[in-house]
Amino acid sequence: MSDGGVNLDDFGDLIERPSARLRRQAEERRARVGVPPKALGRLDEIGAWLAAAQGRVPVAPIERPRAVLFAGDHGIASLGVSARPPGGATALVRDTLDGVSPAAVLARQAGVPLRIVDLSLDCHADELPADVSRHRVRRGSGRLDIEDTLTAEEAEQAFRTGMAIADEEADSGTDLLVLGDISVGGTTAAGVLVAAMCGTDASMVTGRGGLHIDDLTWMRKCAAVRDGLRRARPVLGDQLRLLGAVAGADLTAMTGFLLQCAVRRTPVVLDGVVSVACALVGQRVAFRAPDWWLAGHASGEPGQAKALDRMAMEPILDQNVTVGEGTGALLALPLIRAAAALAAELPEADRDVDVAT
Repeated sequence: MSDGGVNLDDFGDLIERPSARLRRQAEERRARVGVPPKALGRLDEIGAWLAAAQGRVPVAPIERPRAVLFAGDHGIASLGVSARPPGGATALVRDTLDGVSPAAVLARQAGVPLRIVDLSLDCHADELPADVSRHRVRRGSGRLDIEDTLTAEEAEQAFRTGMAIADEEADSGTDLLVLGDISVGGTTAAGVLVAAMCGTDASMVTGRGGLHIDDLTWMRKCAAVRDGLRRARPVLGDQLRLLGAVAGADLTAMTGFLLQCAVRRTPVVLDGVVSVACALVGQRVAFRAPDWWLAGHASGEPGQAKALDRMAMEPILDQNVTVGEGTGALLALPLIRAAAALAAELPEADRDVDVAT
């Protein structure tokens, strides 16, 4: 529990695992389908996971997915830890709103509504549509190496905002959520969270970012993660204080979003190192929560790989996609939809037919 009004201990009581009974029923039904066992590979596993998450056998098709991208700028970017300029996330948001970013193209191609939530972009709020900026907590997050990225009040506000967005999506009938981020400096904050949670040092979690950085920039980024880690370790036992210390408003909101999605029994597809780092914090809050999340892809970031290993998650895709912004998770969506369709529509075979041949 934190000193704020959010009692993180409640999530441990509120979050239940997807139904193991229905997962077994889905696996038993799959065994009666006229397709040889293991012939569909990972799709069978995803189909059974969906049955447990949906609470029904056979699985229902994925009909109302939605991508939610949390946006923010991080003060640590002023140290030159990114190939993008400090405050550059606003331009990325505009590209997505204009439909010219990779995530926007993929979402449009898949017929998936895409929602952007500004938590801490470094621009005037009125420069963006009201539905994007209405949840803003502050303009930019603090420098995680020398100061808290958020005040205690801002951390609680951001966390509650993430919870509220999860409730809005669940109430609207969304049946699968794709989670991503649009940030500059966000992978540095994510690296601090992963290193703190996994008890490792900065060099083991510091990657090259979505826009590849050179060796000198990597060294600056690694030093920033190291300095942030010194500030994170003393508050590791209080996850809300940890988020306020080093995560910024966008990552704090994403953590609240993931936990509340688990409360509302709404499955989520994770994207790169930022969303996976938030998931790792969420696991520390409520150990059952990761059962509601799928790892969409391997981004190549060492911090993401370490966090996924800690949560025993295997990414669906590994295509060397490093662009971020929900792109890798959106690429995984057609496979998840295919798994649902196969689990729902393949007929059970005649009992006299040997499906193993």
